[in-house]
Amino acid sequence: MGIPAHPLLVHAAVVFVPLLAALTIAYALVPFVRAHTRWVLGLLALATPLAALLAKLSGDAFFKRLDEAGGISEGFYPRLERHQDLGTMTLYTSIALAVLTLALVYFVAPRSAAPPAGGRGGSTRAVSVALQVLAIAAAGLSLYYVIRTGDSGAQAVWEGR
Repeated sequence: MGIPAHPLLVHAAVVFVPLLAALTIAYALVPFVRAHTRWVLGLLALATPLAALLAKLSGDAFFKRLDEAGGISEGFYPRLERHQDLGTMTLYTSIALAVLTLALVYFVAPRSAAPPAGGRGGSTRAVSVALQVLAIAAAGLSLYYVIRTGDSGAQAVWEGR
C-alpha cells in the first residue's frame, strides 16, 4: 500500500521499552511485585530488543528509500542522522536492559519462592544488589534514549524535510 513500515513498527518499541523499564524497576525495588511479574517480565525482556531492532532496521530502510528518491533536502540530513544515532542507542540500551532484566529475574527470586536446588538461589546478596542497581541504571538509560529518539523523530516529521 506504499506505507513505510517504520511509522508502524516504531510504536512497538515506544510501548515496550518504557514498559520493560518500569517493570524492571518495580521488580528490582518491590519484592511483592516479583512473584506476580516474573514470567511477564522475562517475556517482555525477549520482545523489547526485537521491537527496537525492527524499528531501527525499518528506519534505516525508510531513510535509504527517501534518500534514493531525492526526498530529503540537504540541510535535513544532520537531523535525520541524529535521529538514526539515537535509534541505535535505543537499540543498544534496550539490549542491555533486556540482558540485565533476564539476569535479575533469574538470580533475584521472589521472597515467597524457596531457593531451587542446585545453588541458583544461593546467589549472594552482593550479586543481587549489583544486578538491581545495574538494571535500574539500564532502565533509566533506555527511557532516556527512547524518549529522545521519539522526540527527534516527531520533530523531523512535523518540521518537514
